[in-house]
Amino acid sequence: MRDVATERHLVERLMARDDSAVADLERTYGSLIYQLAFRYMKNGEDAEEVTQDVLLKVYKKIEAFRGDAALSSWIYRITFNTAMSRLRNSKFRRPAEVTMADWIADDGETKGPASFEIADWSSLADDAMLRSELRERLKAALGKLPAIYRIPVILRDIQGLSTEEASAVLRVKTQTLKSRLHRGRLILRDRLSEFADGLTLHRPAA
Repeated sequence: MRDVATERHLVERLMARDDSAVADLERTYGSLIYQLAFRYMKNGEDAEEVTQDVLLKVYKKIEAFRGDAALSSWIYRITFNTAMSRLRNSKFRRPAEVTMADWIADDGETKGPASFEIADWSSLADDAMLRSELRERLKAALGKLPAIYRIPVILRDIQGLSTEEASAVLRVKTQTLKSRLHRGRLILRDRLSEFADGLTLHRPAA
């Protein structure tokens, strides 16, 4: 549960450039930042660099935190942007790796689906050919899905972010995120109706 008083006190200490507050910031949020960064970087060393960058940005830009949302949500957004920035830099891209950076532009809108690779959800069907066909159909269906529904589906069901993390990335309330996600899943199910038997498009809610 969010401890508003403790959070506010930490923010005040950071704004006052209290050196000890930096250690408390890392102790409280460091592991969460690293876990989110690792989901994108897929590499411990890169994730650690992102973590350190984020901690430094939070310290330097703490005055920009308005307090109208949880500090963790603001930090999630910084982590997401930092990771995406690094992934757009070819120095950090791995051969044949396609990430969220290929789909989401700086303004939060999605880009074309041409190079996007759907994860191999092997549990969707036993037959390899059917799985392959489903992935192609799913890729096409996602490409036609309105961005307002497409991005929540990608964040939650493909990238595996929690509801709180996805909400922070999109800067929307969790209920708004859930509503858009639900609508997006319904549209996809309708467009993939012939695969409906045993089809599970999403992970358990977080």
